[in-house]
Amino acid sequence: MKQIRRIAILGGGPSGLFMFKSLVDANCTNFEIDIFEKKNQLGAGMPYSHEGANDEHVTNVSGNEIPELVTSISDWIKTVHRDTLNKYRIDREKFNDYKVLPRLLFGQYLEGQFSLLQQLAKQKGISFNIHYNCVVTDITDNAEQETTTVEILGGQKFVYDTVIICTGHKWPLKHERTTPHYFDSPYPPEKLALKLNHAVAIRGASLTAVDAMRTLARHNGTYSKTDEGKLTYQLNNDSKGFKMILHSRNGLLPAVRFHLEDTHLQNKSLLTKEEIDAHIKANGGFLSLDFIFEQDFKAILRDKQPEFYARIKDMGMEEFVDLMMTEREDADPFELMKAEYAEAERSIKERKSVYWKEMLGALSFAMNYPAKHFSAEDMQRLKKNLLPLISIVIAYIPQSSCEEIFALHDAGLLEMVMVGEDSHVEPVEKGGAMYHYKNEAGVDQANHFETYVDCIGQPHLNYEDFPYKGLVENHTISAAKLQFKDAAIGLAEMEKDSDNVTTDGNDNYYLKVPGITINDSFQPVDNYGALNERLYIMAVPYIGGYNPDYSGLDFCEAASEAIINSMLTTEIA
Repeated sequence: MKQIRRIAILGGGPSGLFMFKSLVDANCTNFEIDIFEKKNQLGAGMPYSHEGANDEHVTNVSGNEIPELVTSISDWIKTVHRDTLNKYRIDREKFNDYKVLPRLLFGQYLEGQFSLLQQLAKQKGISFNIHYNCVVTDITDNAEQETTTVEILGGQKFVYDTVIICTGHKWPLKHERTTPHYFDSPYPPEKLALKLNHAVAIRGASLTAVDAMRTLARHNGTYSKTDEGKLTYQLNNDSKGFKMILHSRNGLLPAVRFHLEDTHLQNKSLLTKEEIDAHIKANGGFLSLDFIFEQDFKAILRDKQPEFYARIKDMGMEEFVDLMMTEREDADPFELMKAEYAEAERSIKERKSVYWKEMLGALSFAMNYPAKHFSAEDMQRLKKNLLPLISIVIAYIPQSSCEEIFALHDAGLLEMVMVGEDSHVEPVEKGGAMYHYKNEAGVDQANHFETYVDCIGQPHLNYEDFPYKGLVENHTISAAKLQFKDAAIGLAEMEKDSDNVTTDGNDNYYLKVPGITINDSFQPVDNYGALNERLYIMAVPYIGGYNPDYSGLDFCEAASEAIINSMLTTEIA
């Protein structure tokens, strides 16, 4: 008799989809899989359902850029009802895998892929069950029984050999419920379907801010095209006071989508896991940020973009970031976007990458997985210097969003304000928020906005925010931290910030980082350094300290592969 392994996947969005695919691809007929999904739709998750999108929202990746599923988007489009295609103005005959999709339509594609995977599972004799409209309220690990219990709303409990947490995005509500027209995030976007006659403050200027702009603009005016094909925007008569003001730390807009030579960020020239492991072993147990920057970015540019490499070959990471940021900050953000829009159009037309930008995306993907091995010093450098540049350059804003930004700006209805690192927002009891910052002359500003939308993206949530208290109270999981390589630096940092830097009393100092401790297989680790072989966690808000720049569907694929490899190793053992 084969031993049955009961497996629970908590969350049926994109993470759950790729995890289910990995389980099906493993061809293990002794798996019995339960999937718990809080909605009645699989695959779409938050970003590609009405929780995160309206008809006006588009993906920032095209079909050729997503990891392989069962069928390609271009093949799937041939099966979509013509009424749906007409709704989104898609010509089936002209569509190809280089085009972006409306997000809700992409959600339907992911839902269809989940259905096809279920058919494959049945054909392979893999048992599974889907629990729709099912909210998981707690998880408890039973060490002595070597099982894990999942509890759902209503009190029903299920026992499993393995539980994989794939619960996806989480947007905490801090002030939204108590302060009118103060929005902790732009999601679900239907809440921004507002007719307004005043200026709106938007915190942030990346893809999340673009989502808010696309919705707010459509409810306060209309877009149209001139005879020359240029997009323009006209306010409604009852929204004459409406405008949007972006508040950005560095005063920059995201970069524009261009042609990617390697669409899945897994460049063959990147360091292998074995090379990274060898470096960590030789470097006192730490991954060096400078090493990975040199090997996974600069060295690859030597052959692919020699002129650009010649400019930066003698630069360290900080010098490179300063150069790139200064060049961008010295330009008007809207004029810079227009120049990058033209560059991206050439890139797509000629099928030629803007290679340094592509390699910055590959570097981000490559270092995200082993980032838990950075020293605390390098993690501080990463967050302060490199990640702000990465967040701008690899946002890959779609061309249609650029055109809307240009139209709004040309109409005088979209502005950018640089607010620096020390800005803060104060909710106003009667509604909206007060935005505090120093202007470029260093003068304190305090501006009241009747409507405020926080658009800085998915926050990295702390250990204390973890939703399954059974794992917290039983110390199954632990708060994430990184050790300082240099004890003297750690001591100095603790004297400055004892809330976020701690010591074990043995001259070892640690930086607290968001979320929980996980190993390379996404298994939680407790305070004693013991991993849990029954649990896996790829819920991105709660592992951000160790995965600081997770990258959408590519991250889902890579994480699920790491998990299934670990599970199969355990199965063999």
